[in-house]
Amino acid sequence: MPELSDATRGRILYGGDHNPEQWPEETWYEDVRLMKEAGVNSVTLGVFSWSRLEPRPGERDFGWLDRLMDLMHAHGVGVVLATPTASPPPWLGRLHPDTLPRDEDGRTESWGGRQHFSHSSAVYRRHAAEITEALATRYAGHPALILWHLNNEYCTYDHGDEAAARFRDWLRVRYGTLDALNTAWGTAFWSQTYGDWEEILPARRTHYLKNPAQVLDFRRFTSDMLLECFTAERDIVRRHTPHIPVTTNFMPLFFGQDGWRWAEEEDVVSVDLYPDPRDPLAAQRGALVQDLTRSQARGPWALMEQATGAVTFRDVNHPKPRGLTRLWSLQAVARGADAVCYFQWRQSRQGAEKFHSAMLGHAGPEGRGFQEVKRLGADLATIGPETAGRPVRADIAVLHDWHAWWASAHQARSSARIDHADILTAWHRALWEAHLTTDFAHPAHDLTAYRMVVVPQLHALDDTAVDNLLGYVAQGGTLVCGFRTGVTDQDDRVRPGAMDARLRALFGIRTLHEWWPLEEGESAHCEGFDGTLWSEEIEPDGTAAETVPYRGGELDGLPALLRKGTAWYFSTLPAPGALRGLLTRIAAGAGVRPVLAGLPAEVEAVRRGDLLFLLHHGRDPVTVEVPGSHRDLLTGVLVTDRVTLGRHGAAVLAP
Repeated sequence: MPELSDATRGRILYGGDHNPEQWPEETWYEDVRLMKEAGVNSVTLGVFSWSRLEPRPGERDFGWLDRLMDLMHAHGVGVVLATPTASPPPWLGRLHPDTLPRDEDGRTESWGGRQHFSHSSAVYRRHAAEITEALATRYAGHPALILWHLNNEYCTYDHGDEAAARFRDWLRVRYGTLDALNTAWGTAFWSQTYGDWEEILPARRTHYLKNPAQVLDFRRFTSDMLLECFTAERDIVRRHTPHIPVTTNFMPLFFGQDGWRWAEEEDVVSVDLYPDPRDPLAAQRGALVQDLTRSQARGPWALMEQATGAVTFRDVNHPKPRGLTRLWSLQAVARGADAVCYFQWRQSRQGAEKFHSAMLGHAGPEGRGFQEVKRLGADLATIGPETAGRPVRADIAVLHDWHAWWASAHQARSSARIDHADILTAWHRALWEAHLTTDFAHPAHDLTAYRMVVVPQLHALDDTAVDNLLGYVAQGGTLVCGFRTGVTDQDDRVRPGAMDARLRALFGIRTLHEWWPLEEGESAHCEGFDGTLWSEEIEPDGTAAETVPYRGGELDGLPALLRKGTAWYFSTLPAPGALRGLLTRIAAGAGVRPVLAGLPAEVEAVRRGDLLFLLHHGRDPVTVEVPGSHRDLLTGVLVTDRVTLGRHGAAVLAP
């Protein structure tokens, strides 16, 4: 299959969504002139153009897109051509209301926004296939085409009747019989046993709590139906252009898709990333998404969307301070991105996102945003030939699974304060602050390449995943596991003993008596640190080589942490500094060292191949010790033993 390298050709793709249909045609020529000035070498066309491409059913208008494709090619700008299927034209919903999704209350979501399509609608799928076929047929041989971008941010749930029928079909394939389904869903509880497939509905609104296993399967089904929509379009464009790679843009750590399974179906894995510039942890949250995306891609990936400044989806939308868009873009490159793109090229004057920043903002070419875009374009052109395609190596894997996340998120749980994404972020933050580079992995992946595996929380684990963890430890790997892992199986059925018996034996736990969730502001005092969010009443079996006890309160003297061999279990979430210290010590014992010792607190260091990226997330100048001589690719200057970084400064050091 084609790869991202087929589109980048030894450079970093730089550009963004271009929506010229919003502008008079004479504007297009100014656009390409300014794109060349800014170092833009790719644009995404057509993401939201269905109503322009097909203004009435079967009536196609490609002339404007023909001219754009030719214009871009003439100026050396590659085209990431999108299928416009994320936002069907109004005529489709009016003529075929069955193509519109329904929410859990049965209300129809109308056109007038975007993502207003039912993933299960045969009519929607037919029209989506037809417009995709038309695009692929027309532009298969166009020299500007470098990448296909299908749909946009797949995310739509549908609880309608056609989705219900598809859900039943999906369940028949998964379970085979109603008896098997009733067993998996535990329908003996609350008299929910199904005697006919037609009785089964999507996870619509109920008077009280929904069946958690039904909700879990509905989430799985939704991910699979959206994936079917993607693969249907992918197969069409591949048939016409087998040499052109295909992508769609994920949202960061998005709840609704099984990202591991989706990534297997893409040639290029891409993501949209919009950290809040006012968030003190924004750089770490960006690093987490970048590490996850690189791990899904198993190599270079694409940053498909980001913002030059303010967005429009928060209550208060702040611009990025000077230098931050460059710094965060270089962070993405450091962590494996071979494409750095924005939404969008020219800021819209109308529509729902007219206050969303762009590469060319309302201030025009003289604006600070465009000037920073030009500087970044020059930087990427400079470092691209020596950076693109290089791997990022990590000795630590953080395990994450969307199915475990979905299972943990049911309404009825021990504490609403326990959130899978928040806990994942806390553990990744500790490793990031310790300058320990991490991959992400599925719990069933081959983990043998990693010296240390971290499991922040995996509420549901099937037998294959449990066996994989046991095998990893048996081969000498270091495993660090957070609380509430292995509580249920793949059907969200609680394991006997409230934790898989094999995991209890692995960690030296005889009995897990009770869970003791903590209130807001409450701590669990432990020897040497405080725990947050959670604590557990654990009776050890006497085989643990090391324990750290709770001090005071109901759990006084019982283990907060246990180590048996190279396997650790944390029954609470240590406060941030304590978690960082513990993981640093455990990593050192596993032979994992920071990328660079003695770094200032606000400097991030990442190695990509033999290049060392230094990224300064602070405002005051700092000096970083870098023994030896290095060439800074960004400046061309030879650096010996130390480098000074200014406000939001960066260096890319080659040996």
